[in-house]
Amino acid sequence: MASASRARKVIYPLYQLGNPQLRIFRPNFFMTLVRPGVPQPEDTVQFRVSMQMTRVDVKNYLEKIYKVPVSVVRTRIQYGANNKRNYKNQKMKQPDYKVAYVQLGQGQTFQFPNLFPEKDQTPEPGSVEDIQKRFMEEEIKMQKPDPRRGGVTDWFGL
Repeated sequence: MASASRARKVIYPLYQLGNPQLRIFRPNFFMTLVRPGVPQPEDTVQFRVSMQMTRVDVKNYLEKIYKVPVSVVRTRIQYGANNKRNYKNQKMKQPDYKVAYVQLGQGQTFQFPNLFPEKDQTPEPGSVEDIQKRFMEEEIKMQKPDPRRGGVTDWFGL
């Protein structure tokens, strides 16, 4: 039973000059592009990264895999909130995560794409949207107080 619980060691073939590479090394990290909560400069991009990643790892990841010129990487650890309680009234803690602020190279800018552009707000006459819009305008007009009453409320009959 002891041999079944042991992890197997993976042995890669030795690299010899002239042989094709049989190994493919993929990073064991994740990087998620995040829309920042506060405005950032146009050349700064915010990522949520793995806790094990360093600044050098982030820079190499973006430059080698995505061919993005990076000048500076700043990281910080965001501690998770621990003020929630579960159904047993036990304290619950949100997991911590690392945030990386990547400043792009000279002259490079980044802008989030507009995935949901606003469509034209004028509905065609006779459509359901047009009828709803006219009904809401009439309702708002009905709920406005009468300016001739001089600030006296409607329930106070004059």
